[in-house]
Amino acid sequence: MPQCHPLPTVWLLTDARNDTALEDILRRLPRGSGLVFRHYHLPPTERHARFAALARLARARDHRVVLSGSPAEARRWGADGAYGAPGALARGPATLRLATAHSLHELRAARRADAVLLSPVFPTRSHPGGKVLGPLRFRLLARQAACPVIALGGMNPATAKRLNWPRWAAIDGLLR
Repeated sequence: MPQCHPLPTVWLLTDARNDTALEDILRRLPRGSGLVFRHYHLPPTERHARFAALARLARARDHRVVLSGSPAEARRWGADGAYGAPGALARGPATLRLATAHSLHELRAARRADAVLLSPVFPTRSHPGGKVLGPLRFRLLARQAACPVIALGGMNPATAKRLNWPRWAAIDGLLR
């Protein structure tokens, strides 16, 4: 990743739950934050149009814009990078690569990524009652990473402060 584009400390991940608030959230995020556009619920044409609209707003605030998809697709759409499973990110043109991980095995598979989103740190609304890493296990796993780790899962400003980790991401934890 080029030195002129440092890795953001706060990331917003999109989906159907936070769609109506995304413009407001992007305006409130600290300048230079990151947006991971997922929006899997939309048909391809609508997904691309929504991406374009949010990318314009995000860039006006100096946010990095990452597309959930292949590096080649991220390039075609004009994204700064790609987000997905570690194996899918190893191929394609050079771009910022954010991998997902939920275990030590997945974390090790993400060795070619520029950063990895390790989750779930805390209980989430996405997976009520699901197994979480917790702060201690999160830190133990994060130490094994070959790249920077972004905390995800139950993250909001309060849990980010509690975790005291340099980078974090939220889906609905940034809603007011």
